[in-house]
Amino acid sequence: MIGERSAVSPAEPHVEAKIRLAEAVEAARDEIIDLSHRIHAHPEPAFEERKAAGWVAEILRRHGFDVEHPAGRLETAIRATRRGERGGIAPRIGILAEYDALPGLGHGCGHNTMAASGVGAAIALAAATDLLPGEIVFFGTPAEERGSGKQWMIDDGLFAGIDAALLFHPCDRNHVESHPLASEDVEVIFHGLQAHAAADPWKGRNALDAMVMLFASVGLWRQQLRPEARVHGIIQEGGTAANIIPDRTKAWFMLRSPDQAYYGEMKDRFRALADAAALATGTTVEIAFTGGAMSMHRNRTLEARWVANAAAYGIRDEGPDPNSGSTDMANVSWVCPTIHPELSIADEGTPAHSILFRDAAATPRADETTLLAATLVAQTAYELFADPLLVDAAWREFRGES
Repeated sequence: MIGERSAVSPAEPHVEAKIRLAEAVEAARDEIIDLSHRIHAHPEPAFEERKAAGWVAEILRRHGFDVEHPAGRLETAIRATRRGERGGIAPRIGILAEYDALPGLGHGCGHNTMAASGVGAAIALAAATDLLPGEIVFFGTPAEERGSGKQWMIDDGLFAGIDAALLFHPCDRNHVESHPLASEDVEVIFHGLQAHAAADPWKGRNALDAMVMLFASVGLWRQQLRPEARVHGIIQEGGTAANIIPDRTKAWFMLRSPDQAYYGEMKDRFRALADAAALATGTTVEIAFTGGAMSMHRNRTLEARWVANAAAYGIRDEGPDPNSGSTDMANVSWVCPTIHPELSIADEGTPAHSILFRDAAATPRADETTLLAATLVAQTAYELFADPLLVDAAWREFRGES
């Protein structure tokens, strides 16, 4: 059980408080796991997480949080706060949760475990407010999979004054260091002119030809891309009938790079490829970049505390993830000191964004990982509440002073 006293090493700082937090998570075991399973059974895509956000907000209110829901412009965003009983307004430690699902797949990224673990950490900290100065700030963050909801919340000022941000992610390995790729969604729409595909096709301008040409151009471009860069996409609209020259096609692309400067070059090149396809086919093109995710601004000070807390439970850090995707948690890392550690819910080699990972996210193994993640997030947050020098060290590193 997570709350067992032997799980925390006597050599670790703040032993008694950490044991108390672990016991609080264990006491809320059924509530935390039930939330994870409910969200998993009712997957909702980006910006539509109404059930999940409602359930999360309800639990937080029950545990004494002042809940703002909706928060900012987003209907499914949450900002909830609870003050410590030792006075002061600082530090403000952010506990984050995600709950959006993948369209057509469900929780193939395990965000149900992220929502439940974030709520579990908040519950544990709320049970120990007599030990805390400052303020617990919980963020329910929509649309990580598409739309970068955290950036909307940043722009709305919801992260102002936060001293650190903590969010667990499920994985097939245990590690804290990651290198997510800068990424944006790209909507591409070609406009042409309809005509009869057999009687007088020369009167049409084929928007599908333009889209096929863009995909072919991207395929050739990949030969010259840096190995760590990615471009991928799907056609969402390709026409209405085989005997009608398509006058409109629509695709969803994603561009990714670990290097922000190189990413800017990729955007310029993609625009040029789309313009060239439009020119070649006599069509016009609309391009919209949305939902930008950044590269991660690492904070080794916070990473070290997570690794030490995880080691007390026998979790060995396995080094950086070699298969990084993208996340808007990286955007938060440029606002305040941030960590985004991962714990395994499945055997190594289980691919994310897959049926296998989706099914793994509702297993007993995932449940135990969710409880452990809640405990480690709460314990790491507690260290920040208890030690102003740790907060200062994290900020000095954030500012490049150490």
